[in-house]
Amino acid sequence: MASRLFSLDGRVALVSGASRGLGLAMARALAEHGARVVLNGRDAATLDAAAARLRAEGLDAGTCAFDVADHDASVAGIDAVAARHGRLDVLVCNAGIQHRRPLPEWRMADWERVVSVNLSSCFAMAQAAARHMVAAGRGRIVMTGSIMSVLARPTVHAYVAAKSGLWGLTRSLAAELGPQGVNVNCIAPGFFRTEMNEAILANPEFVAWVEGRTPLKRWADPAEIGGAAVFLASDAGSYVNGHLLAVDGGLVSVV
Repeated sequence: MASRLFSLDGRVALVSGASRGLGLAMARALAEHGARVVLNGRDAATLDAAAARLRAEGLDAGTCAFDVADHDASVAGIDAVAARHGRLDVLVCNAGIQHRRPLPEWRMADWERVVSVNLSSCFAMAQAAARHMVAAGRGRIVMTGSIMSVLARPTVHAYVAAKSGLWGLTRSLAAELGPQGVNVNCIAPGFFRTEMNEAILANPEFVAWVEGRTPLKRWADPAEIGGAAVFLASDAGSYVNGHLLAVDGGLVSVV
């Protein structure tokens, strides 16, 4: 008899920033393991197209469009998903943005925009989702952090600060929500070939540097993030709480 350890049959998962890239890859993986996934993003048309692609693959996918930087809209969106499906089992806080500039060129508006999307939105969404999960006595919240949660590079100051803060938020939520049946963990992706990384992928020297620095000697494909999301969302990860799971080809393990 096949193991159901990684099964997500009957569970409802909301994934933010899921119209493309890592968010879509995680949503696809969750759906492939039986979850009914709800894709979130700002643009309804782009979301509808992404969900249609998943449904064409025989997967159960819907949408809920809202801007995670609008905290009231995030709460309303999460409540709507829970009401529509009668439950919310998994929240993947994945939406994120990047801003690369030398320090003298940064404006406070740049800083506040990155921190709002990459950190504050995750707090608001987790708070809203936790109300439904605690009432049900179980749930999984997965944050998309980064290897920049524990390392740093120049010019991406707000991103590093936000992702470091997200790792701290993961721990504090795990401490509070764990006793109430809700596991909270953080995936820390390394260098993936995604749209967000187009600027650095266009730099051959940087691409080669990443390949040389990473023990697996390559960049990751977005599909390679899916297994981590399924593990943390399923019964396979039932005793994993407050953990940072690096999916980085070993980059943070070496000097």
